Amino acid sequence: MTDLQPEARRTPQSATRTRSGGYIATVVLAVVLAVFGLVLLGGGIWLITLGGSWYYAIAGLGLCITAWLLVRASMAALWIYLLTYVFTVIWALWEKGFDGWAQVPRLVAPTVVLILVLITIPVLRGPRQPRGTVAEPV
Repeated sequence: MTDLQPEARRTPQSATRTRSGGYIATVVLAVVLAVFGLVLLGGGIWLITLGGSWYYAIAGLGLCITAWLLVRASMAALWIYLLTYVFTVIWALWEKGFDGWAQVPRLVAPTVVLILVLITIPVLRGPRQPRGTVAEPV
């Protein structure tokens, strides 16, 4: 009976997140975003010191925060990335206007990342209780 006690202390949500393939895929996405975010943040800071655009540092910070929140399986990751994405769209329009071909290199990769972050929503929400059932007290 003692073997079941440590398992009983875990919440169903934490047990599902640590074992599911969806959570592992979310962590892989987070690692990729963290790597690109650190590169953008570092390069962006360097660009600021040279008198250039602040966009890259801000976008890099947004990616790093998104990555951290994805690992924590927090829905806030979606909102932070949405803010980063909207900031990117505004920057791209400010820089090149409505020239579609000029927007392709600025918006395709962030849009792909947006789709990938949206795909993580089931992991970020955690396990759902079937209708008509009452959640167990923690």
